[in-house]
Amino acid sequence: MSNGFDAHVIISGGGLVGQTLALALDQAGVSVIVVDAAKPSETLAPAFDGRAFAIAFASFRMWRALGLGDALDAVAQPIERIMVTDGKLGQGSRRGGPSLLHLHFDRAELHDHDEPLGLMLEARHVRLALDSAVRARPAIRMIQPMSVTGIERDAASASVTLANGERLRAPLLVGADGRRSFVRGALGIRTIGWDYPATAIVATIAHEKPHDAVAHEFFLPGGPFAILPLKGERSNIVWAEPRAVAEALLKMPEADFLEELRRRFGDFLGDLALEGPRFGYPLSLQLAERMIDARAVLAGDSAHGIHPLAGQGLNLGLKDCAALAECIADAVSVGLDPGDVSALERYQRWRRFDNVTMALGMEFFDRLFSNNIAPLRAARGLGLAAVNAVGPARRFFMKYAGGGAGDLPKLLRGESLAA
Repeated sequence: MSNGFDAHVIISGGGLVGQTLALALDQAGVSVIVVDAAKPSETLAPAFDGRAFAIAFASFRMWRALGLGDALDAVAQPIERIMVTDGKLGQGSRRGGPSLLHLHFDRAELHDHDEPLGLMLEARHVRLALDSAVRARPAIRMIQPMSVTGIERDAASASVTLANGERLRAPLLVGADGRRSFVRGALGIRTIGWDYPATAIVATIAHEKPHDAVAHEFFLPGGPFAILPLKGERSNIVWAEPRAVAEALLKMPEADFLEELRRRFGDFLGDLALEGPRFGYPLSLQLAERMIDARAVLAGDSAHGIHPLAGQGLNLGLKDCAALAECIADAVSVGLDPGDVSALERYQRWRRFDNVTMALGMEFFDRLFSNNIAPLRAARGLGLAAVNAVGPARRFFMKYAGGGAGDLPKLLRGESLAA
């Protein structure tokens, strides 16, 4: 990179979003430096992150287009059906499955494509695949563990100072450094949002009977309870409870925890066993007031953090990657630099509405379903049944959740950004 620049783009944050964006920009011929504070020996350890991600089929198209298909196909569990139920504590064990008032999504209804509704991927597999792909691209410079300690901007560039004193300069800086983003704070971009009085308990469960590629979402009085299929006779659970309750559950002996789990899980998958540790993630909503500033943009959790109700948090960040990479690639192709204001404004227009709509939608559904008020319980059960009875409505929700609706960037259509 000439003209005194070290790269076209500097990305602060080398997590799932930062590395995906680096791969997309590299494919488009845009030089990238990624600065990440985390130690690879920690983030790539199996016990670092107990989550599994429900990846929309459009997001998975992008990873395939970026060359990750071989690594991820072998460990991805397709989701063929989704059952959404307004449940009651112990319902699964008493009735052997969801209530009559439920919403059923079936991949077989989508006749215009042959993709599953989504794919379940364990976080550890995604981290390893992305890290390997980035390190196989010699044009991507990865600096870690290293933190950004200072940011300066002028009319033509953004400069960052690293903890070791090194200074880097590029036409564009991307903040992909998470909910507590240093970049966002340094840019003076405020956030709106709040903490939920709940913690998500995440664990992997082995079970006696096959899950048949079905994902379940039960809305219980304490919060949503999701059973998400993994490879083999295993599932990932995401179990939201008030924080004091969640803390007690996380500290319980394994036998007592499994007994509490069975009360919510039911017996439709047979005997249960914990596979690995339990993790707790406090829940919150956070939206940046804007996604762009002079010579800088935000992507992923730096710009938006939502309730994990429908598993859309990472998918929103991956959509950011696809849109931002295309905006930058298009700007460069017509002789503009990556930080040109027209490219940044296009990116914000493309992504802002979807991010805010999804965040507020998850907030609405959490407030509507995470209570035990009898009139609301009756009304929402009838609402689920009504939507379930209307085929076009079901198909619309399936396409929207799968990332297949609206104006899709090339990568989300499975197309390459290579010139």
